[in-house]
Amino acid sequence: MADNQTAIAAWDFEAIDWDSWTPRERATLLFVVRDDRILLIHKKRGLGAGKVNGPGGRLSPGEDPIDGALREVWEEVGVTVDDVEQMGELSFQFTDGHSIHCHVFRAGRLSGRPRVTDEATPFWVPLDEIPYQEMWDDDRLWLPLMLQGRRFLGRVLFDGERMVAHEIVTV
Repeated sequence: MADNQTAIAAWDFEAIDWDSWTPRERATLLFVVRDDRILLIHKKRGLGAGKVNGPGGRLSPGEDPIDGALREVWEEVGVTVDDVEQMGELSFQFTDGHSIHCHVFRAGRLSGRPRVTDEATPFWVPLDEIPYQEMWDDDRLWLPLMLQGRRFLGRVLFDGERMVAHEIVTV
């Protein structure tokens, strides 16, 4: 399919021309991991409202991904982070034509205490108790890689909130 901005007929992952794929939006996710725990959020609004995820969100036009990730963490949970490294990139195509390219970061240190905002309710969880059943389906594929310190690239096709195809590789 030449134009990924139109609905994907029959949800055909192989028909997507990933080499020329252009997302409608760019976004970030940033996970703080320390003391065998990870900082997650219950997302209150926007895409994925009601799901558990890491802090993050849409990038402004021209915004650098790391700057956007730091901004989103501050806006969503009221903390600043450092010791940040990029761990992966994810390309999400939805069968309705929506598409997002997401940069995934990991941080080891934060300043401040996570707080509830209009966008998110933060919480810490032990690494062996991550609530994957409350997260996007693809998270169980790449989040363990990130936690192992492995970098990754992923392409995921969703029909609404249901993952219908994926390809995740380590780099």
